[in-house]
Amino acid sequence: MKKLLLLSIFLAANGAIYSQWTQQATGFTAASTGVDEIDIVDANTVWAKAYDGSAGGDNFQLFTRTTNGGTTWTPGAIDVGNPLLKLTNITAVSATTAWVGAFDDVDGFGGVWKTSDGGTTWVQQNAAAYTTAGFSWFNMVHFFNANNGITMGDPVGTEFEVYRTTDGGATWAAPAAASIPNPAGGEYGYNGGVVTAGNTLWFTTNKGKLYRTTDMGVTWTKLNGPTGLNDFGSAAINGKPYFSDNNNGIIIGTLDSGATYKLWKTSNGGTTWDAGAAYTAQYKTVAYIPGTTILVGTGSTGTGPTTVQYSGTSNNNGTTWTQVDTGTQRTSVAFLNGTTGWAGGFTTSSFVGGIYKYTGASLGVEDFNNTSEFAVYPNPTNGIVKLSSSINAVSNATVYDLLGKQVYTKAFSTLNNEVEVDLSSLNTGVYFLKATSNNGGVQTIKIAKN
Repeated sequence: MKKLLLLSIFLAANGAIYSQWTQQATGFTAASTGVDEIDIVDANTVWAKAYDGSAGGDNFQLFTRTTNGGTTWTPGAIDVGNPLLKLTNITAVSATTAWVGAFDDVDGFGGVWKTSDGGTTWVQQNAAAYTTAGFSWFNMVHFFNANNGITMGDPVGTEFEVYRTTDGGATWAAPAAASIPNPAGGEYGYNGGVVTAGNTLWFTTNKGKLYRTTDMGVTWTKLNGPTGLNDFGSAAINGKPYFSDNNNGIIIGTLDSGATYKLWKTSNGGTTWDAGAAYTAQYKTVAYIPGTTILVGTGSTGTGPTTVQYSGTSNNNGTTWTQVDTGTQRTSVAFLNGTTGWAGGFTTSSFVGGIYKYTGASLGVEDFNNTSEFAVYPNPTNGIVKLSSSINAVSNATVYDLLGKQVYTKAFSTLNNEVEVDLSSLNTGVYFLKATSNNGGVQTIKIAKN
C-alpha cells in the first residue's frame, strides 16, 4: 500500500546563497542529510526532522532543534525502540516538549512517542493502539498545545483509528463513533496528508476526501475534494492542501501524473472548492504566512543537469508568484509571520548547511477580510484595548508594525470571548492586530496607538 503523499521533494542540492536566505547549520554530520519538516514554536524555538537526501535510501530517525532563532542548532536521535520504523512527522509545543509518529511500512504498526527533555529521551504513549493486524496503519500525530493532541491511522473496521488526548498524552481516547463519519470501502489516509490551522486539522484520503475537525478532534466532518481530485496520493492523481486559517486554503495537485498541475481554492474550510485553474509556477512545496494570503514556495524546473532551483512568494494564494532567488535547492518551508521563517536544505559537509532562515524584506501583513468575528476598542488607543469575539473564545493576539515585524504577541491560556491586550509599550503609530479564536478563525485589524 502506497502510504506517502506524492508531490515529493528532490534529493540533491547545490547553488549560491542569496541575501534573502541565510544558511544555518543543522548539526547533522552526514553530508546530504535533508530536512523534510519544520515545526516553528516561536521566533526562537524550532524543531526539524531529517531524512536521507543522498538517494541512498537510509532510514533516518533524527531531529534538530534551535532555541535561539537558528544561531545554533542541536541535532539528536529519535529513539523509538526499533531502527526500522519510519517517522511520519514531528510536532512541538516548547523547547523541551515534542512528539513524533512512527510506523512499520510492512504492517503499518506504529504509534506516538513524546520527549519532555528536548529530545534526549523519547517515551511511547498509547502503546496498545495501532496494533490490529491487517487493519492498523499509523499516519500522523499533531498537538495543538501542551495538552491537546490527535493521532490518526487507517480504518479498523468501520472507523478511522483516531485518538485524542487532553492531558499531554498521559491518556488517550477515541472520539465517539458517531462524531467521525465512516470511511468508504477501501478508504485510507496518507502519511503527510495532514494540515492544521489554529484548532482546525484536516487529513486526506485515497478517495479524494478531507476529514476536518475544528474542535481539536471532538467532532469531524467529511468533505469532498475538488472535482476530479478523487485521490490525494496516487501516482496519477494527487494533491497537497495548505490552509492559512480555519477557512482559507488551497490545493496544488495533478490529475495526469504530473504532466500538468492545477490550483484550487476554498474560503470555507474545504466545504466547497472553486473549479481550479492551471498552475504553471515551479513552486510545488509551499507554506502560508498564517492568517494571510501570502505563500512562500520552493521548487524547480528541468531534470538532471538542467535542473534549476527556485524560491518565491505569492501574495494572492498562489495565483501569481514573485521569484526570490534561484540556484539553491530548498525543501520544506515554514513561516511564523512575515519576517520569521525557515526552509529546509541539505548538509554539504559535516556541520555545514542544512537549513535556511529567511532574512529578506518583510513579506507584509495581509488579510482575507472574509470575517468580522472580532472587534477591538477603543481604537485609537492610549494603551490597553479590549479584543472580543462574537463567536468563539480568543486564543491569541499578535501585533505587527507596518513593515510586518512582530512587536507583540500573547496567547490566552484561559479562553474567554473578551480579553485585554496591553499595547502601552508600543510607540505612537499604526499597527496590525491579528486575532485568532480557539476554532482557528483569524482576522487582522488595523489599530492606531496614540
